[in-house]
Amino acid sequence: MPVMFLLLGSLCAQNAMASATVSGQIQAKKISLTSKNRIVKKPRPSAHPSYGELAGLHGTEDPLSLRSSVALVEDETTSDVLFAKNTHAVLPIASITKLMTALVVLDARQPMDEMLQITDEDIYTRKHSKSNLNVGATLSRADMMHLALMASENRAASALGRNYPGGITAFVEAMNLKARDLGMLSSHFVDSTGFDSDNVSSAGDLVRLVKAVSAHPEIREFSTSPRYTVKVAGGKRNLAYRNTNGLVSSQEWDIGISKTGYINEAGKCLVMLATIEGRKVVIVLLDAISKGKRDMPRQADANRIRKWLEESLPSQKVSQLQPVVRLHASSGT
Repeated sequence: MPVMFLLLGSLCAQNAMASATVSGQIQAKKISLTSKNRIVKKPRPSAHPSYGELAGLHGTEDPLSLRSSVALVEDETTSDVLFAKNTHAVLPIASITKLMTALVVLDARQPMDEMLQITDEDIYTRKHSKSNLNVGATLSRADMMHLALMASENRAASALGRNYPGGITAFVEAMNLKARDLGMLSSHFVDSTGFDSDNVSSAGDLVRLVKAVSAHPEIREFSTSPRYTVKVAGGKRNLAYRNTNGLVSSQEWDIGISKTGYINEAGKCLVMLATIEGRKVVIVLLDAISKGKRDMPRQADANRIRKWLEESLPSQKVSQLQPVVRLHASSGT
């Protein structure tokens, strides 16, 4: 059964009323932060609604006025949940998938200096996808992974999966086996790029994934480098890439892991491992709605969360804090 109908079926009994529970020592901080602009304008329906929009998840209001319909902030060390919104939802995750792609490649211990070539098999025709890697372009496995994580280069991610022992079919099997090993029981993968909307996960599962990939220095480096230039074997020029998450270049952030994702069905997604007020936190943002080409809702949401935590998590109280905010769509009473 298509994922969209599974999702809608599981949520059809729920309405857009928000239910919130606030606990812990920073309740007063939260209220003072959100006392302004309490009127939340509902976004206009988009021409190509995400699965989250179709399920009514954007009707859930939250104290930070996030534009992501799903959000989870968790302490990496203690697993304390600091903020949770619609974390029950299982949604397409787009290029967040590439974190699992990199993890499976590293688990296989394939030579990172082996040269891989882009072929016709790496070109997607079902959806419009831009790429600077033409057929015949050759890069090392390390560079392919670097571009896939930093710049979300789809052809590079496809080549990584295709060059796995047993090909892409075996690679996808390994992705799903790894997900089960990590306890990602709501997740399912069908390709190495995230292009297919049947690559799905939940916020809690993605926290598990971010924690797992953070153990690999290659993923930490590749996913957070602001820019990277590669020389394609056989090419006439160097190719310059930038990170799809501009926050990695910001002096206000200390980011250890970063990955963005976007397809129509998923909305705009972002996962990060960041240090805020001396505390390492995993931030998961799914299904953010964009108002235009220059709009960056997921980065704006991340900045709201960071500022809220900076006011709410003074370094001398870090070890004392408890889970603080939970919100979810409910049937109401």
